[in-house]
Amino acid sequence: MMDLLNDLADADPGYEDFAVWSYASTAFWWQNQCAIVRVARNIQIGFRFSVDGLGIKAGWWPADPEQVASFRPAVAADDSGRSLEDLVSSLTANGHEIGGDVMKRVPRGYPADHPRAGMLRHRSLTAACELESDAVRDVEPVYRACERLRPLLGWLAEHLVVAAQGAEITAGAR
Repeated sequence: MMDLLNDLADADPGYEDFAVWSYASTAFWWQNQCAIVRVARNIQIGFRFSVDGLGIKAGWWPADPEQVASFRPAVAADDSGRSLEDLVSSLTANGHEIGGDVMKRVPRGYPADHPRAGMLRHRSLTAACELESDAVRDVEPVYRACERLRPLLGWLAEHLVVAAQGAEITAGAR
């Protein structure tokens, strides 16, 4: 895991902020090893080595209330919302599983028939894929898999971190 993450950081300095913890807490703890690469607050790429291969899960989790409050208007807005919808559709078509903490109903203040009602229900958002063990022998397939996730991570960082920091600054100026 350390070699993989160091190779990723050598390929792109954007992957330098990483943390590795020894083993996953499963019954077969010796078969799993986990790590994350932090992109921004609560926005990260997670890696999980197992005997089956490498799982890569990127997105925004856990969510804090300020980020949820920034996420919803960005999803509801025409330009940024369509952009996120296109990113998620592209990842789904590419074999990624979209997940996260999803509410049963559209949040208050938004119509149930909103064009992006499904995205508005998210309180966190993830995209996950699996690489077979043969693909992990070289850093290039892992780097390409991470790069496919970069637009989603960029959207989340732009709309959740910057907006949340701006809201804190505005609130503090009152």
